Amino acid sequence: MTASLQHLEQRLTPYGATDVDYLHHHYARYAATKSEFESDWPRRAADSHVLDIGAHWLHQCALYALDGYRVTALDLPATLECDSTAAFARDHDIALIVCRDLERPAPALASLADDSVDVVLFTEIIEHITFNPVTLWREIYRVLKPGGRIIVTTPNYYALRGRSWAPQRLLGRFGAGPTTLEILHKPTYANHWKEYSLREVIHYFCLLSGDFITRKALYQPEYADGYLHRRAGRLARWLERRVPLLRPDLYVEIELVHKQAGIGIEPAW
Repeated sequence: MTASLQHLEQRLTPYGATDVDYLHHHYARYAATKSEFESDWPRRAADSHVLDIGAHWLHQCALYALDGYRVTALDLPATLECDSTAAFARDHDIALIVCRDLERPAPALASLADDSVDVVLFTEIIEHITFNPVTLWREIYRVLKPGGRIIVTTPNYYALRGRSWAPQRLLGRFGAGPTTLEILHKPTYANHWKEYSLREVIHYFCLLSGDFITRKALYQPEYADGYLHRRAGRLARWLERRVPLLRPDLYVEIELVHKQAGIGIEPAW
């Protein structure tokens, strides 16, 4: 049973140095993602090894650890090398992998054996990637067991309240994607460099390997009121309920059915 926001906060706050506002804002997403995944996951929690890539302050993966999953968290040093994060991880049996370069993750992931991970959480990460991701996916493919799954959540580019509906930028000839202000003022991984449509995410994994199949591809409603920066009026909410394409978030579940084709892409100029 997924821990409540209050219970999770009570667990985290004694350790200090966690982003409580971030936890409050994203908890509904964590809970909804876990519920959707567990709705047809055939294995027991105790028999499942979860790798959370982009684990940040461990808020999401803590929900899995508290439910008995074996959890490994991977992220940049900014959070995982904090004493408070390390102490929380130690007390809740969460293994930490500090990765200083996601484009070249092999040294960091060397501690994980081949076919040792059942579930990879790749939630709200894919839109932040600024490099060619093939090497990263080769490592994820290596550690993921046949029958294992990758859980991807990401904003829907075609959402009614998304980037594609910005006529003022179009008319001003200011393009799409991150604004010039965002590019210059925010750290590299803060921007959404590439937001995807549902079809694009499915195509992404089809291109990566014939060993991947899409088990679920869902348009998700706003996780909680106020989750998005742009609030919806009555008409917008009605449209989002009636037209799934316009909903703000995507949930895609990819299964590695076997290991035969591998990842054969070779990036080149």
